[in-house]
Amino acid sequence: MDFDLSKPQRLLKDSARDLLARECKLDRVRTLAETDTAHDDKLWQTICDQGWMGLVLPEEHGGLGLGLVELAAVAEEMGRACLPGPFLTTLTTAALIERAGSEAHRAKYLEPIAAGELLATVAFLEESASWDLDAVKLSTKRWDRNFHISGRKLFVPDADVAALLICVVREGDNLALLPVERAADGLSIKPMPTMDGTRKLYEVTFEGVTVPEADALGADGDARGALREALEVGCLALCAEMVGGMQWVLDTTIEYVKSRQQFGRAIGSFQAVQHQCADMLLMTESARSATYYAAWAVTEGDPAASVAVSIAKAYCSDAYREVGNRGIQLHGGLGFTWEHDLQLYYKRSKSSETLFGDATFHRERIARIVVDGDTVPRARAAQSEDLAWQVQPVATDSAIEVSANPSDPS
Repeated sequence: MDFDLSKPQRLLKDSARDLLARECKLDRVRTLAETDTAHDDKLWQTICDQGWMGLVLPEEHGGLGLGLVELAAVAEEMGRACLPGPFLTTLTTAALIERAGSEAHRAKYLEPIAAGELLATVAFLEESASWDLDAVKLSTKRWDRNFHISGRKLFVPDADVAALLICVVREGDNLALLPVERAADGLSIKPMPTMDGTRKLYEVTFEGVTVPEADALGADGDARGALREALEVGCLALCAEMVGGMQWVLDTTIEYVKSRQQFGRAIGSFQAVQHQCADMLLMTESARSATYYAAWAVTEGDPAASVAVSIAKAYCSDAYREVGNRGIQLHGGLGFTWEHDLQLYYKRSKSSETLFGDATFHRERIARIVVDGDTVPRARAAQSEDLAWQVQPVATDSAIEVSANPSDPS
């Protein structure tokens, strides 16, 4: 594994930073956060014109056919800019269609998604708000060659702008992935209150919604495995976004403590302040290492990829919150004000902490994988090494140790 980005990856990352600096200034983010959907058609099309929506989609379906490391590089810059809108949700849906859909599904949905013509989301969470696949309780019944859905999904991101919703339901002991168009009869969408205005959440109610059997994803019988892998792709992109947000908070705080004067000196000269900044740097770089290692592991089909993803999300969930806390503390009273942009990133850190599962959820997931072998390894499943043995290289290579307190370097 190369521990640095290649020249093409670095150019991609730099170009993303330059474009977002021009097109997604923080005053525009504030404006969009106050709208009902946080979505801007012009900004969305600008993003899609760069090919970002199709970064990891196959070339035959309009994508660029790149890997998750390239996606992480772009997503990090999106997090740095606090990009609002449905990129993350549409990306996750596209990953699910690619893995669970038939060739007809891929031809129908992926090219419009890559071109920015189709916005989509996954309706997964319910009242338990758990990201465990076994937490899905909404059931479907099948007759007359149709699936029938009645019930509701909660905390569905970007449902009001998505033309396509993939509803995750239970059919007996299995999961079914049912594509539902927003205009479908019996579908209603209601906004839910959120802390982070850049990510809108909705309650989606299904009242006798019908989906033809032929439209269902996961007909090969592995809907569960496809859903797990798609959620990991979304989780990785989110981790990279969180790294970008941490970097912005760190950079902004460093500039502030260099200029803020107390007792005739810049507060950055005080050792206590320097310790806080050093901890912020440690958490940011550790989160970056864990995220890019996980992106590489998933791309390469490493057997421990699922463990790496959960390590990255567990660490980033805690670290982003802690970096935000320290950034606000070092800004003093200014950090709590609405006028300062730091509040945008702190709210983003709190919404990102729970999206795709919080730190506790992923630590428990790591334990299940190690102890019970809950996740099927990917490309090199035939290797005989015990999965528990494989956890140590993940932690060592990414210079990360998952702990309850990421501010503790021990």
